[in-house]
Amino acid sequence: MHKRIYPLLLTACLGVVSVPTATYSQALLPYTPKQNPQSLEDTSKSLLRQAAGLVQFQQYEQAIPRVALATQLAPKNHEAWFFLGTLYVQTQKYQKGIDALQQAKAIKPQEPDILFMLGSAYFQKGDNQKAIDIIQAGLKIKPDNNSALFDLGNAYYKSNKYPDAIAQYQKAVKKDPKFWPAINNIGLVSYENGDVNGAIQNWQKAISIDPKAAEPVLAIAAALFAQGKQSEAYTTAEKAIVLDSRYANIQYLKDNLWGNKLLNDTRKLIQTPRIRDFITKAPSKG
Repeated sequence: MHKRIYPLLLTACLGVVSVPTATYSQALLPYTPKQNPQSLEDTSKSLLRQAAGLVQFQQYEQAIPRVALATQLAPKNHEAWFFLGTLYVQTQKYQKGIDALQQAKAIKPQEPDILFMLGSAYFQKGDNQKAIDIIQAGLKIKPDNNSALFDLGNAYYKSNKYPDAIAQYQKAVKKDPKFWPAINNIGLVSYENGDVNGAIQNWQKAISIDPKAAEPVLAIAAALFAQGKQSEAYTTAEKAIVLDSRYANIQYLKDNLWGNKLLNDTRKLIQTPRIRDFITKAPSKG
């Protein structure tokens, strides 16, 4: 799930960076607050710029204390709270992320990106209904956000509301026909619903958009194996594992919303001697 967060993290960075990034390689020194409000604000902005520089190199843990201090120096800056909450979610500290994002929402309740990120945080924490409610509120303000439509579809999917999930994925694809993750997830829902051919068609469409996407390739392999097409399933699975060996890990598939039926069929495939042997020899990726 974490892989979906980075675009909003970039949004958070862009929100706080308005001047060239300050040097961030220096250690974060203890800070003694001054009473001048403008000085506090300037120091907060400097810390946010440093953190944004760190995020560019995916140094999220190092960025967090800088942004946390920035929120203390400028507690009414919703962008700083949004940045902090997004960093916490990116590093899977979901409750801390929710708390920070609620602070941002209290300052600017109608900011859709805050609502979208807050909904994503609730979803990743496992509160699907809360996620649905908050993302829907954001979409009322900004209805054309593909990432939010995708996240809403995911929340419906995890709530077993399959028609609602597909409807949101289809909206996302209508706005961006090359948004293959939504097409891929239509396939996931279709497979759980027993529409194997429809699932394969969607996965093939996703691959046609991004031939290096391992997820739909492995999904097709599992479907083929369940249909008894072992030879084709083996070669397809091996292709997926070469593209990204993480997809040979059942937990990773669960994290990417694979349903029980597809997981069971995939587990049978990757436990065969041929694929087990291939996995042990495959180079690690991701």
